[in-house]
Amino acid sequence: MKNNTINKKEIEKFSKIAEEWWNPNGKFKPLHKFNPIRISYIKENIIKSFKLNKKTSPLNKIKILDIGCGGGLLSEPMCRLGAKVTAIDASEKNIKVAKLHAKKNNLKIKYICSSPENLKTKDKYDVILNMEIVEHVEDVKLFLKSCSKLLKKNGVMFVATLNKTLKSYIFAIVGAEYILRWLPIGTHEWEKFLKPDELVSILKNYNINLERLDGMKYNIINEKWNVSEDKSVNYIAKFIKN
Repeated sequence: MKNNTINKKEIEKFSKIAEEWWNPNGKFKPLHKFNPIRISYIKENIIKSFKLNKKTSPLNKIKILDIGCGGGLLSEPMCRLGAKVTAIDASEKNIKVAKLHAKKNNLKIKYICSSPENLKTKDKYDVILNMEIVEHVEDVKLFLKSCSKLLKKNGVMFVATLNKTLKSYIFAIVGAEYILRWLPIGTHEWEKFLKPDELVSILKNYNINLERLDGMKYNIINEKWNVSEDKSVNYIAKFIKN
């Protein structure tokens, strides 16, 4: 049995373009466009789950673990919202870029080069973010099992990924990579996409149950992402650990 979830090929792919993380018109432009809806969805759902007060630092003292954090596109806004953020990525280059950017912006984020199963910590987290990462790991079951061990009882886990449908193949791979060139060719492998019911059934094994499931849809006209009922391409799920 494999004892790690790091897919070397995937790590190399993202390490090569690590310098691009904070360029809104660079290789990660689609993620920059995606970020506002991710931030508001996560923020609103954390506030609701932990019955927080919507003041200036709405996520004050909430311990968040951002897994597969890349250059810190999500870690930084979470930190600005008042959360105590630990962020991990298996690419050393990504972590270097993230650390440098956080330092420039005077943000206290604990960045560690690691995968969840190799993270040496006694800490358990209120919230775990698995955003656009499960489709890039080597062993999704081991990955989610390792994540579940790091989550507190009644903690919240967010997973955003791509559904395994014909539509997702056409839109996310043929459209986004080959036709529109939004993403470098080879960013995604359709075989690694996960249907929502597969994700739900894996996490159920670790006492992590689905609370809500939403689609995410891109509007080409206003160039914005919205929460949608259509889960056939991108979806985001909120889970609670019982």
